[in-house]
Amino acid sequence: MSKFWSPLTASLVPYVPGEQPKDKTYIKLNTNENPYPPSPKVIEAIQHAANADLRLYPDPTCEDLVNAAASYYGLPAGQVFAGNGSDEILAFAFAAFFDPAKKLLFPDITYSFYKVYAKLYGLTAELVPLDEQFHIRTQDFRADNGGIIIPNPNAPTAELLPLEQIRKLLEAHSEQVVIIDEAYIDFGGQSAVELISDYSNLLVVQTLSKSRSLAGLRVGFAFGSEELIEGLNRIKNSFNSYTMDRLALAGAVAALEDDAYFKETTASVIATRERVTAQLLAMNFKVTDSKANFVFISHRTLEAKVIFQQLRDKGVLVRYFNQPRIDEYLRVSIGTDEEMDAFIQALEQIVGE
Repeated sequence: MSKFWSPLTASLVPYVPGEQPKDKTYIKLNTNENPYPPSPKVIEAIQHAANADLRLYPDPTCEDLVNAAASYYGLPAGQVFAGNGSDEILAFAFAAFFDPAKKLLFPDITYSFYKVYAKLYGLTAELVPLDEQFHIRTQDFRADNGGIIIPNPNAPTAELLPLEQIRKLLEAHSEQVVIIDEAYIDFGGQSAVELISDYSNLLVVQTLSKSRSLAGLRVGFAFGSEELIEGLNRIKNSFNSYTMDRLALAGAVAALEDDAYFKETTASVIATRERVTAQLLAMNFKVTDSKANFVFISHRTLEAKVIFQQLRDKGVLVRYFNQPRIDEYLRVSIGTDEEMDAFIQALEQIVGE
């Protein structure tokens, strides 16, 4: 601990991303990246934007991107916020909407960044346990609160919460903001964006990192009532008016416009996920009902930590969480068919041994 750190800095336990080792070439199935490249139209748009205008600041309102997203999702532009990845948008939302005097509710097994943000903004988090099958039970979110956040599908469990359950949650907590974090929604779920016109307390957050293959570009969206979007803009413009650069803005617009490519690649990921799930079940693994671009698995006899290390030794990276309730599970991102074949082959060797 540095003597120059503030008390807040000293108290933080930062989010730890999936490892990115450089000692050799690995099959990376540990960070939920899309195995397919972005649309060629994205690359073309970025190359076109890489010109002398880079000496100028980008549009602080992200107008072209906001309009493109509004058109795509059938919303007024005033109900769309664009930002530098969904993580930054979530950080703004935690500051904009959650009351430090009341508890913030989110699942006990979920995206670990939520705990980090809660600590950063001086919020008190109350963790709501998932059931034994890792399902979110909206009826358990009963406590008096200052806000709720739920990923849908959840991470790392990959389980999807139906829209009717989200409706019940919004109605039960109409005086609080409910954030639905939809980083993985395009891999088999139905977006809550369609509920925005009915619920002024709903904020939906999405990213282009997963289903649009743009993890390296950092682009995210929030959708909600104009009141909520104005709140996000107040936080953003008190922090950094220029959160998105010119290249990201151009590439993101092109990604939204190439809907055919988006549908083709997401369909490929889904098909591979279903095939691999069947293979894992046949190998005596438990597999949650994934609607994401990853699977959450546990072998019935072998320890997850042992499988994790042996896969790493064989050049395959997956994610292991040494945490209560899930320390016997591995999260495995869906790669290309060739990558997943190599993963299955390595698993067969480990299970056979």
